[in-house]
Amino acid sequence: MGSARSSNGPTPESSRGRASGAPRAPRPATAWLPIRTAARRPTSQLAEGPRTLVSTPKREQARAARAEAADREPHGWLGLVFIAPSMVFIGGLFVIPLVMTAWMSFYHWPLLGRRKFIGLDNYAELLGDTQLWQALGFTLLYTVLVTAAILVVAFPLALLVDRPLRNTGIFRTIYFMPVVIGFGAASTLWMWLLNPDSGVFSRLLLGLGIVDAAPRPLESFWPALAVVILMVVWKTAGFTMVILLTGLQSIPQEIAEAAKIDGANAFSRFRRITLPLMRNALLLALVLNITSSMLAFDQFFIITQGGPENSTISAVFSIYLASFSSYRLGYGSALSFALLVVLVAISSIQLSFMRQRPEEGR
Repeated sequence: MGSARSSNGPTPESSRGRASGAPRAPRPATAWLPIRTAARRPTSQLAEGPRTLVSTPKREQARAARAEAADREPHGWLGLVFIAPSMVFIGGLFVIPLVMTAWMSFYHWPLLGRRKFIGLDNYAELLGDTQLWQALGFTLLYTVLVTAAILVVAFPLALLVDRPLRNTGIFRTIYFMPVVIGFGAASTLWMWLLNPDSGVFSRLLLGLGIVDAAPRPLESFWPALAVVILMVVWKTAGFTMVILLTGLQSIPQEIAEAAKIDGANAFSRFRRITLPLMRNALLLALVLNITSSMLAFDQFFIITQGGPENSTISAVFSIYLASFSSYRLGYGSALSFALLVVLVAISSIQLSFMRQRPEEGR
């Protein structure tokens, strides 16, 4: 008991020292620190420096066991639950129709009547189908012209709305508004505008005295193609503008400012900075526009109706005619599958350019 009081409580000598004002001897610093002799490392280990954590086989086995146990837990299936609607959507609208189309292409499948297995006869027939090759050639011509026209219109629009001007958001909305209109509705609208008897364009041209008779552009090949291209550019240029605007806004401003300081003019900055840094955005716009142009149907079915003299029949239009005009569903399926192969080949070439680095493409 006495030893406990001497070690814990104040002693008479210490009390007299405080009362007399004598200076108190400093306590050792280790008296305030918790002593953990069991956790101390030997001096030899301190001299070795930091240790490297080595994974032992037992530790790897324990980690694998924990991962396997986590996979067996119910929450491991939560991701499948979330993606299940998308899987059902893709399977129902893409995979199943694709398999059925491939299956039907091996049959003589009339719209009314019994089907008959004919193997590769449909594919052999399409190789010699002159109307199909004419439609495919026209589709390629239309794709090249309309894609170039869309980029020529969309790029200046993207440069215009990228500037910090007043009411820029209003102009972006105006340019993008035609995108939300469907191709069927847009084609019907332009058919009404181009009507030679009651169309707005005809009355306007006649009222201004520009023409003496109502124009009929759909009766000739090139005017009809120009009308369709003009409608498609009006309809889709806003979407391409958004893609190119995203590419413009991703260019670091420091690079453009450095080029200005170096004395580069606007054309040099556009050619040496803007275009190379917008490579991916331009390629994406090309992929989307080429794919949609190869699948063009509504604008030709409604505006030109394949005329004049079947000169504006697109590839998809020819599939429609084979399936629902000639009632040959098997041959139409073969045409669809052949067009799919062409689209996959074209898209693969474009995507290979997108994967390349800019210095590799030089």
